Amino acid sequence: MKVFKTIIVLLTLLNATFASAQGFFKNIPRDYDFIQYDKNKLVFPGDTGTMRYFYDKLDSIVLCREGKVNILHIGGSHVQADVFSNRIRRNLDSLNLDFKSSRGLVFPFKIAGTNNPPNYNVTYTGKWTSSRILKRHDNIELGLMGIAVQPNSPDATMKINLNRDATSRWECTDLKLIGYSDSAYSYPVIINPVDSSKIYSIYNVLDDVYEFSFDTPIDSFTIAFEQTDSVFHPFTLSGILAENNSNGITYNSVGINGASVMSWLKCEKFQKELPLVLPDLVIFGIGINDAVPKNFSGAKFLDNYSKLIEKIQEISPNCAFIFITNNDSYRRSKGQYSVNTNGQIVEEVFFELAKKYNGAVWDQFAIMGGLKSMKQWENAGLARKDKIHFTPNGYILLGDLFYNALIQSYLNYK
Repeated sequence: MKVFKTIIVLLTLLNATFASAQGFFKNIPRDYDFIQYDKNKLVFPGDTGTMRYFYDKLDSIVLCREGKVNILHIGGSHVQADVFSNRIRRNLDSLNLDFKSSRGLVFPFKIAGTNNPPNYNVTYTGKWTSSRILKRHDNIELGLMGIAVQPNSPDATMKINLNRDATSRWECTDLKLIGYSDSAYSYPVIINPVDSSKIYSIYNVLDDVYEFSFDTPIDSFTIAFEQTDSVFHPFTLSGILAENNSNGITYNSVGINGASVMSWLKCEKFQKELPLVLPDLVIFGIGINDAVPKNFSGAKFLDNYSKLIEKIQEISPNCAFIFITNNDSYRRSKGQYSVNTNGQIVEEVFFELAKKYNGAVWDQFAIMGGLKSMKQWENAGLARKDKIHFTPNGYILLGDLFYNALIQSYLNYK
């Protein structure tokens, strides 16, 4: 059965547009002797039931050409930068073939004074207030994306182009602005690019979502904020969901610089907003910031993660989980670098969590080469001098490795 399925999947993907691609797997030259390529796989310490459910949904897309799959990748700065996660997104998009699945969650990080993912463009006018996981602002609640902005002046607008690379891959026919106001006199509108008229939304009061629909797909939009009272009322925007009616795989990524597991637990609207993306698979990449303190507690880390996982399971009971172990990293003190051995503790905890919640582990720490391997990645131009983050080439390599491990696991499952 496994061999038959593999043949069918490969034949399906080699048809049509996929025939011009490099193949089912990403071609990864083995140029670095410090990378443990043989360890590039998903490891299942416990039962594989939830992943089988996820793979069945992938089958519906790949073999039957129907259905939708939602993936949510949660992390810190590695994910906010959206080079690693976007590489996985684009790799998985090859499975969509002719499906133009949704782009999913985006956010105007630039307005909040922090780095914006390079794959979509944000411009804005006016004055704004922002709040995010590590820089909380009083009275601004955070949700699934861990960040929010408020316009502070009547001329405040933002424009988002989903395709910064000038392609037309990402388009939407439905736009959901996630947010709230203390008054019905303050609400978002879309500015019509043809005649500058205002397009109004349908407000979903239960979800705090302002829903816009378009007759033809769009890949850019301008948002303004209506104030119909003489007194200014703030509007809080905590996320933007760009969707369409197409089948396929949607890859949502949410990451905030410096985020820890506890950071996400403190997001008041996390569970309320989670049904908007209702994940079939959650990829956890949180842990590098948790493991910085020298008094890091593996037991506390496991307990916090369990709380976050169970919050997700309450909303999406059949959700599968993949845990990405920390990359090797170093601490810097008084101009000197010392290796952070807590990465090994995090590795052990993730295997415990995967066993407890029937998830999988992608052991990035081991694949990199283990303790002190970050220096080798730096010397090869794959990691930055801070010995925590990667260069674009490093993130792209990791994205290809993760994708290949996921696809190999998918082909192997029964």
